Amino acid sequence: MKFRAIAVFLVFCSFLSLLSSCSTPRPEGQTEAEVLYLEAKEQFERRRFLLATERLNLLRSRYPYSFYAAPAELLQADILFEQGSYAEAAAAYSLFRDFHPRHERIAYVVYRIAESYYQQIPSTYDRDLQPAREAITFYRELINRFSDSEYAQQARDKILEAEEMLKNRERYVADFYFRTKVYDSAKFRYKEILANFSDKDLRDEAMMRIVESSYRLKEFDECQNYFSAFKSQISESNKRRLERLANNCIQ
Repeated sequence: MKFRAIAVFLVFCSFLSLLSSCSTPRPEGQTEAEVLYLEAKEQFERRRFLLATERLNLLRSRYPYSFYAAPAELLQADILFEQGSYAEAAAAYSLFRDFHPRHERIAYVVYRIAESYYQQIPSTYDRDLQPAREAITFYRELINRFSDSEYAQQARDKILEAEEMLKNRERYVADFYFRTKVYDSAKFRYKEILANFSDKDLRDEAMMRIVESSYRLKEFDECQNYFSAFKSQISESNKRRLERLANNCIQ
């Protein structure tokens, strides 16, 4: 009985809230579609997302070809983002981008797609970092297409953050394989690091680990070939160490 009473009370409160919202004077607009959009925007700004969504759904169902249909789609994506539904927000912004490629707010849309993926990046690099890769893709699109945008510098900063996560992830995985003596997988991962990252210390470590992994796999010819390729690329401070590793491959 207690739980039933609580449920009835909550329903009653919701009903009062709805009555309160209905009694609020409607914003002025030249058409009913505009009024519905302004109502949705007002509720959004008050963070009353369910009511805002209800107004947008009404607008889209009654006036699908209205001037306000496109702004309604964008506002719905913003609602999803503000609710923390980032995967759904990314999909909604992407759909808007595909259907309205010349919209005046397209720079904002691309930025928000990137942000939706950025918000899904896990806090530690030992988990799936596909959202980081997606975020980088759209941040770069923003910079390439809208270099003067107000969002461009934020995009550059967040690319660096996401790339750092990816770099640490690749190092973590490669080192794990090396420590557990799965040298063929370790070598592949270190080669991926060389192909994708410019960090000098990381590249030096990758080159030395590739040579050593080849030795551990008894791929002595490959080991010497890697040494020949790397000796002009590695830092002077690590060249002697690379030479010692390569000497093991001389049979």
